[in-house]
Amino acid sequence: MKQERQSETNQKSPAEPTIAPLSNPGDERDPHGGDSFKVPNLAGSGALDRLVDTAKDYARHATAENTNAAYKADWAHFSSWCRRRGTEPLSGDPCPDPQLIGLYIAECASPTPPAPSLTVATIERRLSGLAWHYQQRGFQLNRKDRHIATVLAGIKRKHARPPVQKEAILADDILDMIDTLDYGLRDMRDRAILLVGYAGGLRRSESVSLDLGRDDTEDGKGWIAIEEQGLILTLRGKTGWREVEIGRGSSDATCPVHALEQYLHYAKINFGPLFQRITRDDRKATGDRLSDKHVARLIKKTVLAAGIRADLPEQERLALYSGHSLRAGLATSANVDERYIQKQLGHASPEMTRRYQRNRDRFRVNLTKAAGL
Repeated sequence: MKQERQSETNQKSPAEPTIAPLSNPGDERDPHGGDSFKVPNLAGSGALDRLVDTAKDYARHATAENTNAAYKADWAHFSSWCRRRGTEPLSGDPCPDPQLIGLYIAECASPTPPAPSLTVATIERRLSGLAWHYQQRGFQLNRKDRHIATVLAGIKRKHARPPVQKEAILADDILDMIDTLDYGLRDMRDRAILLVGYAGGLRRSESVSLDLGRDDTEDGKGWIAIEEQGLILTLRGKTGWREVEIGRGSSDATCPVHALEQYLHYAKINFGPLFQRITRDDRKATGDRLSDKHVARLIKKTVLAAGIRADLPEQERLALYSGHSLRAGLATSANVDERYIQKQLGHASPEMTRRYQRNRDRFRVNLTKAAGL
């Protein structure tokens, strides 16, 4: 009897859950995926398989896909750098060694040739990626640690440069760009992408993530409503859900709403992604969503075809423009109160909006003359 009681005492009660760690400390995989995402060891946990998959999916969506990819690359680079120097990325307990982090960011700023040095913005992003990964593994990276903060301050003081901004596409530019497009189905779609993206001040990812109707697809991040006076976009961007109003233009040739209506009519789209791939014969939409890379390629292609900044070599012209050129173009060209532009772009502060207004307010106020000179 005594042995039986002792055996029962040593057995773990099924009602007492034990929490498995989030991931193996040496695991360099994405903490959101695979076996690195753990759940409590509960009695009858076989019934929780569906919830495990759901929890993994929510964890993956805690940050944007591009952010996840960047953070994963940051951790892989840091881990490789550590191993080449005979140490481990998870050295230090319970916190990472701040001196190791300081050495790493110093190497990023002044690497051994021929490796290129990283910009201050990229180094700061890498610190964010490392902090995120450490947190997922139960560690805490203190970016305000004296050693890390001092090294980073020195890097900023010595290597910081003004941000390189993409060129804004102005009103005349966008008109020249859409004039290079024909009236086949693919060109009708691309014309609508340019005009809607420009008038809405949309990011390229926002443009291609729209559906025609609410909840049409699982991967959609917004939908449209065509009204008599214009177009209403409900979309989820970096700052959360917002509505964007796009009024009708002064003529059908330049109206983003008319361009979208024409595209939807001839493509016979009544469900699913708004901007879809077109078959090779240019006759119908496939139902597949476009990649955001298509917007960037479309902008560069039409910029070259329209002869914008023809005074520069082709490679320099291509480097000047990107998907953000549409947002910067609206912010620079629209001569309205700043708060309307801020709302349209979905910025949390007017300071961010002003970064998009390329040279808009230069010399509008002449302090030299105002001072009597």
